[in-house]
Amino acid sequence: MGDNGRPLAIIEAKRTGKEVASGRAQAVLYAQCLEKQFGQRPVIYYTNGFETYMLDDTFYQARQVYGFYTKAELETLVDRRTKRQDLRGFAINTDIAGRPYQLEALQRIAESFITDDPQGGIRGNRRETLLVMATGTGKTRTAAALVDMMTQCNWAKRVLFLADRKALVTQAKKAFKAHLEHLSGIDLTKEKEDKNTRLVFSTYPTIMNKIDSLRNGDERFYGIGHFDLIIIDEAHRSVYQKYKSIFDYFDALLVGLTATPRKDIDRNTYSLFHIEDDAPTFAYELEEAVRDGYLTPPQGLELKLKFPFDGIKYKDLKEKEKEEYEEKFGDPSEGEAPEEIEGGAVNKWLFNNDTQDKILQQLMEKGIKVEEGDRIGKTIIFARNHRHAIFLKERFDKLFPEYDPQFAQVIDNQTEKVESVLEDFCYDKEEKFPQIAISVDMMDTGVDAPRVVNLVFAKLVKSVSKYWQMIGRGTRLCPDLFGPSQDKDHFLIIDCAANFEYYEHIGEGQGNRIAKSLTQQIFEAKVELGYALRQFPEADAAGLALGEQFLTEAHQAIAALDPQRFQVKQEMRYVTRFSQASTWEQLKKVDLGELYDHVSKLIPSIGEEDIDCRRFDKMMLHYQLALLEELPTDRYSQQLILIAKGLRKKGNVPAVSKQMPVIERVLSEAFWEEPTVPALEKVRLALREIVKFIEKETQEIVYTAFKDELKTGDIKIRDTDRIINTAHQLTTYRERVEHYLKQHRHETAIHKLTHNIPITSAELEQLERILHSEELGGNPEELKDAMKDKPLGAFIRSILGLEQSVAQSLFADYLNNQKLTATQMNFINMIVQYLKKNGVMDIGQLYESPFSHIHSDGIDGVFGDQQADHIIGILEQVNLNAGGVGVA
Repeated sequence: MGDNGRPLAIIEAKRTGKEVASGRAQAVLYAQCLEKQFGQRPVIYYTNGFETYMLDDTFYQARQVYGFYTKAELETLVDRRTKRQDLRGFAINTDIAGRPYQLEALQRIAESFITDDPQGGIRGNRRETLLVMATGTGKTRTAAALVDMMTQCNWAKRVLFLADRKALVTQAKKAFKAHLEHLSGIDLTKEKEDKNTRLVFSTYPTIMNKIDSLRNGDERFYGIGHFDLIIIDEAHRSVYQKYKSIFDYFDALLVGLTATPRKDIDRNTYSLFHIEDDAPTFAYELEEAVRDGYLTPPQGLELKLKFPFDGIKYKDLKEKEKEEYEEKFGDPSEGEAPEEIEGGAVNKWLFNNDTQDKILQQLMEKGIKVEEGDRIGKTIIFARNHRHAIFLKERFDKLFPEYDPQFAQVIDNQTEKVESVLEDFCYDKEEKFPQIAISVDMMDTGVDAPRVVNLVFAKLVKSVSKYWQMIGRGTRLCPDLFGPSQDKDHFLIIDCAANFEYYEHIGEGQGNRIAKSLTQQIFEAKVELGYALRQFPEADAAGLALGEQFLTEAHQAIAALDPQRFQVKQEMRYVTRFSQASTWEQLKKVDLGELYDHVSKLIPSIGEEDIDCRRFDKMMLHYQLALLEELPTDRYSQQLILIAKGLRKKGNVPAVSKQMPVIERVLSEAFWEEPTVPALEKVRLALREIVKFIEKETQEIVYTAFKDELKTGDIKIRDTDRIINTAHQLTTYRERVEHYLKQHRHETAIHKLTHNIPITSAELEQLERILHSEELGGNPEELKDAMKDKPLGAFIRSILGLEQSVAQSLFADYLNNQKLTATQMNFINMIVQYLKKNGVMDIGQLYESPFSHIHSDGIDGVFGDQQADHIIGILEQVNLNAGGVGVA
């Protein structure tokens, strides 16, 4: 009851065995009676103990929540019924965000949050929105204007702003204070919370710790209804992976901000906001911002140096260079060193003078200049690591001694007085040293430096969101940069690491795998092994006892979970079920899926254990599982032997000496005659605590003076459209092709491709003419770009896939005539599903995600050589039938 004696909320609780929805009708009936008696409709909760739903049916549909509002929060909720205003009619403060696209973004949010009530009022609609806005278009200003709108219209009292770095949190708080000075705010990473604070700025880990911390001994610091609005800065996959539980916990409206182009946003991020792929609430991307004159367009210069891409080959070096190679690595002809050093080593541990010199010379020669061409414009060089950054600085000073020592400086987390150096670099009124910033991570995001006109990518960036953030360092407008009325009209990206090429060819959904923690992997491996031992018909008493021990450990770990942790509460149905001994006594295969999806992620890590200890656990448990399932084990046995040899060298350490009998047994031939799961478990337990004593092999840093190559043909110009538009244009053409093929899939040639029937060259030529036709708006060059080096038949198959029945029939005889393990059957089924969707399969895919999720060695880790060759043969024929080499 509220202070006015009127009901604030009711709770209808059903038994845990009941469906949660069964209590709704009764709860609504109670609410109607209370409303009739007191003149105020209470907020409705109905629960079965595991799931709880909240229904404020004067405005919103029912939604799942993970707790109950406090009395004060309920009073605010009820009060808001009469004071909440229609956001769609709010006059945005254009001093905060007045650009047309910013106003449209805010209106899109308003229209997403609200729908018209049939009785003439308003009702709540969506509760999550996602804004895609290019870096430099004012996401923070738009967010501040949103908060102004939400608070003035009585939709939000308290707001949480989240970012992934402390520097970005501080920057956001400063920006909000400039525009919303009347709203109190704190930086939770630095300041103590006051419950009356209107704006809270925090990193994700900080707010997670606050959620689980208790205030006054029995109350959470933040209840589920504390915040009315949460704003996520740079919403992307890592947010979904690590911190989704924050947004499940708080019952708040959610607004995500990202600069990642909509085509590159992964499905997990769209899922977080419960919206369809490629359909954010609002998008204003780089192309549009450049077209409208709000951002500066990029131009590109692509450099391909020989060593970083092809490696350093001994045979290609000059005689004097071969002497240096032999001196630093050994003589390849004597077997002392490899014939070549792979390209990945360059700028990681091998630093070659001429490689850096050529990059710096290209920058100084072709980079954009200021001061009538006398000085290179402000430049950021993105280095691979700290040593690489230092090396670039040293080579610059060597090449250009005429410049002040402060002209080029390293700016990273090891730089002294880094804030002062960064402030000088970003100063926008005039050129101040450093003119060239050599950065590692620190300047990738959140740095506003309008005078920057050159970006040098000296490393490959595989994070989509970071890549576009880095490009955003150059997009800011800068009036009068080159003199009065001579504004910055473009900036230059010098790409030395094939980033342009990578992002033209990156596959849809690449990198979307959600990684499991080492603790979770070990927990699941023990459960898998315990279950397998229980089912293994040939298991002896020792094996059965070991299996029960693993399952008991898992049961105890779940039973010990703290029910007050909000993440545990969210999965309480499953935690309760797997805390019961009866569940483990009757454990079924289907139970494992629920266990891995809902509970294993909750197991806390053992902080005091050494990381090497846990990695050893993981390796040994996977070894035991592979042995039990009759999968290849060579990689595990070889690794164990290497570990034992390394430990034997540390016999002077008392803890190692104590386990020397075990170490010697592992190194004996007798141990490997017929290793068993219990024997391997004894080795795991004996050695896990001492593997940390093995000396780590450290790669020596090497500096070389070989002559690198940069041929004229290896320098390519990239215009603005190709940098920011190519993928969109290809998508449009591909959509037209896809539509045509689906409309005509029953025609003979297309039918052959979807049913794995060999297709003739004449039929392929006819299809090619169709795809060049005016009907599809295509041409040979556009089709070639869309195909991305695939044969035409494979390209069409990749769009339509194989018919399900056809894909299944490929392996039907094999499945029926071979005795396969469950893991092997699962692997085959994944191939079938892949072919159904993609039509053809590159053999290399069998060693990559998602197949490497089953075994890190892919098909070789799941099947023996003969079986793997047979499967690969089937796939090669499938590819051949799509029009591969040799088709008549």
